[in-house]
Amino acid sequence: MAVLVVRTLAKLHREHVCMIARIFSLMKLSLSSLQVIGLGGVGSHAASMLLRSGVGRLLLVDFDQVSLSSLNRHAVATREDVGTPKAYCLKKHFSLIYPECQIEARVQLYDSSAEDEILSGQPDFVLDCIDNIDTKVSLLAACVRRGLRVLSAMGAGARADPTRIRVADLRESSNDPLSRAVRYRLKKDHGIEGGIPVVFSMEKPKAKLLPFQGSKEEETPSDYQIVPGFRVRIIPVLGTIPAIFGQVMASYVVTQLAQLDFQTEPIVNLDLDHYRILHHRLLEHEELIYGSAEQVLVDAEEVMYIVKELWRGRSARDQNMKDTGWKMWRSVNELMLVRWDKSKPAGVSNLILLKFSEADAHESTTLDQIKDEEPEFYAMVSRVLKRAETEFAL
Repeated sequence: MAVLVVRTLAKLHREHVCMIARIFSLMKLSLSSLQVIGLGGVGSHAASMLLRSGVGRLLLVDFDQVSLSSLNRHAVATREDVGTPKAYCLKKHFSLIYPECQIEARVQLYDSSAEDEILSGQPDFVLDCIDNIDTKVSLLAACVRRGLRVLSAMGAGARADPTRIRVADLRESSNDPLSRAVRYRLKKDHGIEGGIPVVFSMEKPKAKLLPFQGSKEEETPSDYQIVPGFRVRIIPVLGTIPAIFGQVMASYVVTQLAQLDFQTEPIVNLDLDHYRILHHRLLEHEELIYGSAEQVLVDAEEVMYIVKELWRGRSARDQNMKDTGWKMWRSVNELMLVRWDKSKPAGVSNLILLKFSEADAHESTTLDQIKDEEPEFYAMVSRVLKRAETEFAL
């Protein structure tokens, strides 16, 4: 009976703690101030879900109007909203959904001259949903310069596969022309090489911008520009994909604000043969160092988990994500798995990925030396291997 009472009290305590944690998470959201810049197919859906998640304050910024052609991908716009500024359209609908949220709508083009006016409020998060490269780069650079947390949407047009949408650092995004252009401009113009989380699709776009076709011979594309320099040709868009981009952005921001930790899927461009090579290399190393491979407790599939999920396809001593795509394939030629703690078997929670030269140095040192001389590295590796131990219930 006493044991039953103790278990019941422990369960109630856990439930009470979880309830308090949920309350605090909701409070953080209700007190948060967020900005969504660009309110088209991606931005309108991101803003809608942030509102429905209970955020306290939203600043909505877009210079454009709702058009008939955008109704297939806009979160809330109706026929009656055509011709209405997108910012005002969202504010009208949002006020009916969650009137407690403080909503500010600005019909405004973001550019460098608007930086102080828009970003001076020190928002908790900025969502970049702009599709023009110049203004996008300007906004991202300003956020980095001001130390603001920002999440950026890359190209959602001409895609159809929702399973290939990812969240990763800008340095890791691949198969996306917009990412490539933004990366180049940020590095060239602002010296920024990464550190910005982005939502992108790994699917190669299946179409390019459609050519402009005026209804009359005398018409020109510039006649249809709302703002000089912005494109008037369009890329085919399946309405569901921008919506999913926006939902992913909202989910990422909400979990970040609520401090709900989760691991995004690493972008590791390796195939099964590469993992088999690394497994075979581990077996050979064990035989060379320890006289046999009997204490290797992992197979090629588990090597895939260790290399991809734990070390993201990179040396434990070089987690800067500079090698992506074909460069990553090349880097496998100089990587190998070795035991972290030489007194324990080569199991899933005791293997680190290192370059050949690093592996040689590791074999000639001890964990105590690493702990004393490199406490940050020791703590990082211990934390990563602890994750493997937890996920494999070891």
